Amino acid sequence: MTPSQFPGAQAHFSINCQGRLISLETPKLMGIVNVTPDSFSDAGAFKTQTLALKQAEKLITEGASIIDLGPQSTRPGATLLSSDQEIERLGTLISQLKKEFPDVLISVDSFWSKTLRFGHDQGMDLVNDISAGQYDPALFQTVADLKIPYILMHVNSSYETMHDKTPDPEITTTVNRFLMNKARELTLLGVNDILLDPGFGFGKTQSDQEMLLESVGLLGFGNHPLLIGISRKSFIYKPLGKSPLEVDKQTQALHLKVLKQGAKILRVHDVKSAKNTLEAFLKL
Repeated sequence: MTPSQFPGAQAHFSINCQGRLISLETPKLMGIVNVTPDSFSDAGAFKTQTLALKQAEKLITEGASIIDLGPQSTRPGATLLSSDQEIERLGTLISQLKKEFPDVLISVDSFWSKTLRFGHDQGMDLVNDISAGQYDPALFQTVADLKIPYILMHVNSSYETMHDKTPDPEITTTVNRFLMNKARELTLLGVNDILLDPGFGFGKTQSDQEMLLESVGLLGFGNHPLLIGISRKSFIYKPLGKSPLEVDKQTQALHLKVLKQGAKILRVHDVKSAKNTLEAFLKL
């Protein structure tokens, strides 16, 4: 199957963010700002409000149209934080960013309902939930109540097992079935804007992730926009014996691969490099 034959490759999606209709006809870049002291990729470099704001401004200047704020680490071995701890870390970041960059969308990376309600009150535009509603039973209903776009990710069923790996020769079918079942639950609750994330780096073997990269454009059968987060993931750098900061060239090659399959949002640490990749893709 050629890139243009993937179901979502030519689809023109849009999402409703607080009454603003955002077109995804041209793919968007989501810049990552981890407000944590123990992130696997940036070692807590942006754990204070001042540092996080400065990093967000840098990513926006480089071309990010979405900023994803992460108040909790999901690296292997991380300690589970409460919603109150997440809220304390977020502080006034959302409202400050909305004030300084009103056209930029703000996403909050959390699986706690209380955190999402706080984020919504502060001006959040999207929910980025790595749990698919599995770690907080009230989350799906909360998303429906807030009426904002929701990023649905494939992951194992509990926080404790999110990184457990079992080889799956039918990984694309498994991920697709999971995402479609969860999307159906959300749709029945009245959630209209659902983006799909295959969950690279979460509970998948090296082989699983390599296979998934070849067929990721099949997910959702072209009915939902696709978000891809592979930036600084271990399945890229570990086989090469490198650090997360040394594989930008390889990462951009994979970004181009998923863009050709219809990815509409790239979640990245290195916005400048990803922008160059996106511009090259748009010229194809």
